[in-house]
Amino acid sequence: MDQRGFYQPTDAWVGDVIPWQEDGVFHLFYLHETRQTPKTGMPWHRVVTDDLVDFHDAGEALASGGPSAADFNVYTGSVVRDAEGTHHAFYTGQNPAHVGADGRPLQVVMHATSHDGMRSWQSRPEETFGATPGYETGDWRDPFVLWDADAGLWRMLITARHDHGPERRRGVIAQCVSRDLSTWEAAAPFWDPRRYVAHECPEVFQWGEWWYLVYSEFSDAFTTRYRMARSLDGPWLVPEHDTLDGRAYYAAKSAERDGRRFFFGWIASRGGGTDDGPWQWAGTMSVLEADQREDGTLAFHPTQEQRDTFVDPVDVVAAGTTLSAPDGHASVLSPEDAPHAFRLTARFDVAEGTRELGLLLRASADGDEGYVLRLEPHRRRLVLDRWPRRQTGTEQWQISGDVPFAVELERPCTLGPGEHELEVIVDGDLCVATVDDATVLSARLYDRTEGRVGAFVGEGAATLTRLALATPADRRPARELDDATVLGDDVLATAT
Repeated sequence: MDQRGFYQPTDAWVGDVIPWQEDGVFHLFYLHETRQTPKTGMPWHRVVTDDLVDFHDAGEALASGGPSAADFNVYTGSVVRDAEGTHHAFYTGQNPAHVGADGRPLQVVMHATSHDGMRSWQSRPEETFGATPGYETGDWRDPFVLWDADAGLWRMLITARHDHGPERRRGVIAQCVSRDLSTWEAAAPFWDPRRYVAHECPEVFQWGEWWYLVYSEFSDAFTTRYRMARSLDGPWLVPEHDTLDGRAYYAAKSAERDGRRFFFGWIASRGGGTDDGPWQWAGTMSVLEADQREDGTLAFHPTQEQRDTFVDPVDVVAAGTTLSAPDGHASVLSPEDAPHAFRLTARFDVAEGTRELGLLLRASADGDEGYVLRLEPHRRRLVLDRWPRRQTGTEQWQISGDVPFAVELERPCTLGPGEHELEVIVDGDLCVATVDDATVLSARLYDRTEGRVGAFVGEGAATLTRLALATPADRRPARELDDATVLGDDVLATAT
């Protein structure tokens, strides 16, 4: 695919990403979802990038173990490198035909090593282990391994569930410890809030004086969240805005380079390729960058590398255009349809008391139909809306006017009077909107494939200090990495 800054394999989808950065290069292992029926087993694949824009397919990394193996499905995990330079992959093995003592489909932690720069992996089945006493056997997955220098040991965080208690509140991040990456001992839970069904894809990292715990959950909301602490031992604090993105962006995990922190998640596809289709597991990989504020909280936005793939911005309207509608609606639109892919940047100077304002995407010539990115200052949120909405019949009143935005596609943000920026990157059916370089809402736009762009105000006033449309730079051929970067120097040395 030619969606630069995003990645999706041909005829397949990206599931959970396991990022590893080494020597300036990101090795992005991911669950390769083909949606074949019957299921053929889930492998890990790997893509490589050094610029976060062009992703190079390095093929299958960890294969399915086969129909009878514990790792028929190779699910999420993590990668580390030991002091001798050996890479270790810890991952979830699952086979729906294998059932635990409590009757649940079994999940186990498995281990593989690589001595050739992650080109090939050797499994270590003798080190496989399942849930320790007190936990359900069917939820023992997503091992995340990190080195605790203060304690002088390796910690493994595991998505788990207590085997007792309220069904919806048993989620816990279990913990095991090791000194050799081979033998693991059960330890006290790493985090046990009794809050969610499960805390999927956990990770922990330190940034300056703060530690961050990141996880995904699907019970209260389908989203990736984070917590903060001054110590690896907690207590873990809840920031005011604790989510990375909305419903469409899931299972994000991060990697650091040169003091910058990047999150790799997937924007879910929807069934039937329609706006009303059910959300599906897996989709297209998307990268967000986090900025650390003075108080330790995190702001999220697309990478500058991706933004820079859009060039030659053209003003859609003249700077200084004011939209005023004290008790109505006012809009301004581009004179022509926008291209298939674009970056639209709007800077608003918002008057006090304004009820709503935002951007129109793929809109009709009169602005009545299309997608709407709407800022609602009085509700302190950004939402994705569309018109017409779902229609339940042929009559005028049989349009879902009581569903004023797409379910779960809303993001909290602070929107006081004054200047605010709303940016959106649209590429095919992908849409990533950002408010004030801090709040992100990702989505899919399926039903409308063309139309104009514009800005609007409802019951208030705002001056557009900028409304500019940038288009993609020449996309082909993408810059290539050399074989040594993609395959690993050790492999090339062996081959020659």
